[in-house]
Amino acid sequence: MEIFEPLTLQTVLQMCIAAICIYLYIMLITRVTGKRTFAKMTSFDFAVTIAMGSILADAVNKPVSSLMPAIVSLALLAGLQALFAKILSSSDKAQKIVTNTPILLMKDGKIFKENLNKALVSQADLMGKLREANVLQLSQVKAVVFETTGDISVLHTDSPVEIDDIIMTDVAATI
Repeated sequence: MEIFEPLTLQTVLQMCIAAICIYLYIMLITRVTGKRTFAKMTSFDFAVTIAMGSILADAVNKPVSSLMPAIVSLALLAGLQALFAKILSSSDKAQKIVTNTPILLMKDGKIFKENLNKALVSQADLMGKLREANVLQLSQVKAVVFETTGDISVLHTDSPVEIDDIIMTDVAATI
């Protein structure tokens, strides 16, 4: 019994053709379904992207048996992703049910350690984000938000300006 099957020239050509077809197909899907398909990702977006990667790998590695199923599967995932994005963008209720809530990590210079723990963000990570945002003093920080995508937003200023309520509407003060 052989551990590795020898690759024939025909198999290599089939894999190359499959890779080119899948590559062009992914470009088409991304163009049709919009930038959200591979933009900043929520946990759902990440899962779909991983599934697409697995399908693509199978299609390239086994082009004879999985090229057509891959094309159909990718179209279905991209279509579902577009539908899901449309539902979330048009329904606040659906968005609240399906997506995570942004979490307030800091407000007016005060660090919310409970929220850091629940968001699994260390104080060192928080300080790193503050440095990236050019914060020199904690008193400059109006708010730090752990976003649904995993990003950390830092809102800061030296002036005595309050944050507009609409900016913080969906942010959970405590979990």
